[in-house]
Amino acid sequence: MVSVKDLFEERKLRKVGADLGKSKQSVIISEKKLKEANELFKSGFYEQSILSAYTSMFHIARAFLYKDGIQEKSHYAVYVYLKEKHSNLISTGLLESFLNHQSERKEILYGFDYSADKDEAKLCIEDAEAFYEQIVEILK
Repeated sequence: MVSVKDLFEERKLRKVGADLGKSKQSVIISEKKLKEANELFKSGFYEQSILSAYTSMFHIARAFLYKDGIQEKSHYAVYVYLKEKHSNLISTGLLESFLNHQSERKEILYGFDYSADKDEAKLCIEDAEAFYEQIVEILK
């Protein structure tokens, strides 16, 4: 597996200094995307609800990175950073869900055969809500 050290060497992660303003903005975006995911779900737009729920997860994770003074250049790098540096704070199950939903996002955006159903969308939203709640609590 790729390490945080590797990602810094590849410039997929870089130190930029803590930025609490960007961290707060990422929390706001995450919350907005979570609400959007729920509205899309209610309207039966399951793939779009997955994209919004995942985007919520990504932004709340970025809030953590900005607080730590880290800039990402890769979605996968965010996962690796959180897993290596903060798995003592963030549930392993939620970290793995974040990674799994990254794959779903990629399939929805770039694949040819992926079709999301109601259960997949619901699970993604539930995971995004739990991820959001856990990280917001840590950021306090």
